[in-house]
Amino acid sequence: MKLTRRQTVIAGLSVVGVATLPLPSFAANVPLVGLPDEFTRGASVGSGNIILNTPEIAENGNTVPIHVSAPGAVEIRIYAMGNPVPGVAAVTFGPLAAAQSASTRVRLAGTQDVVAIAKMQDGNFISTINQVKVTIGGCGG
Repeated sequence: MKLTRRQTVIAGLSVVGVATLPLPSFAANVPLVGLPDEFTRGASVGSGNIILNTPEIAENGNTVPIHVSAPGAVEIRIYAMGNPVPGVAAVTFGPLAAAQSASTRVRLAGTQDVVAIAKMQDGNFISTINQVKVTIGGCGG
């Protein structure tokens, strides 16, 4: 099949025309899973005996070590507020758990706040915030 110059120009303009059409944003349709309000259901969040250990400066955002502990917690959730999907970890503790602590590695998109929220046995919520400075972005940054 041989294309003429006119057919090539029309095909090129068609591609440009389709590419510039206003299409719905896919990111706007993605539910924001793991936001703190979904976990706390609007309850007030106080401060208490929750410890969040993060590095002050992470040389690589791909693997940032995090350790969180909250004695007496039923569930702990960790949020990276600058990530496209903030909820990065959720840990539930049963009645026979020896300790209410967890360690993991998370990916951070850049310098941002890392938030840990714990649901205590009495139903109250406590939280703490650490800022982690990322020198090399983990999520394409």
